[in-house]
Amino acid sequence: MKIFEIIAQSTLYFSISFNSNFLEANVLNIFLLLGGLIYVLKNFLGSILSDRQSKVLFAINESEERLQQANIRLNEAEKQLAQTQVIINQIINEAETTAKKVRESILEQGKSDIEKLTESSKSSVKFAESQVRLQIQQKITSLALKKVSSELVNKMNPIMHSKIIDKNIMQLEGKAKL
Repeated sequence: MKIFEIIAQSTLYFSISFNSNFLEANVLNIFLLLGGLIYVLKNFLGSILSDRQSKVLFAINESEERLQQANIRLNEAEKQLAQTQVIINQIINEAETTAKKVRESILEQGKSDIEKLTESSKSSVKFAESQVRLQIQQKITSLALKKVSSELVNKMNPIMHSKIIDKNIMQLEGKAKL
């Protein structure tokens, strides 16, 4: 009661007053009305809340399942990524190996071609040298024959001419006897 009196006195300042007579204030009626509403609405609100709760739980379970499926797909994608990375590394290694082999093959072919060209040029030079020597020999022989023939023509007189003819005849006779 003292609480009600304190509240009543404090409300004087705010121009709101508290009626401490329960019967006059219909407090009992309000409590009965409130209790009845709670009793009646309890089943109605309870079913709505339980429906809402089941929907929320269903949504949570569904979200958890989707999360698990997403994690499974993520793990599979990571495995595929790792496998793809391994395959990419193998391809890179094979490409490097092939490039090395091709480079070595090209170098070997180049060396072989250089050796063939060197041998070909050496043989060409030797052939050219032999051709030049042959031409020089022919030229020298031709010049020597011209010189000998011109000297022979200058030194040849009728006596020497008849001696050469006689000598050749004797040689022919000697061959005929054999």
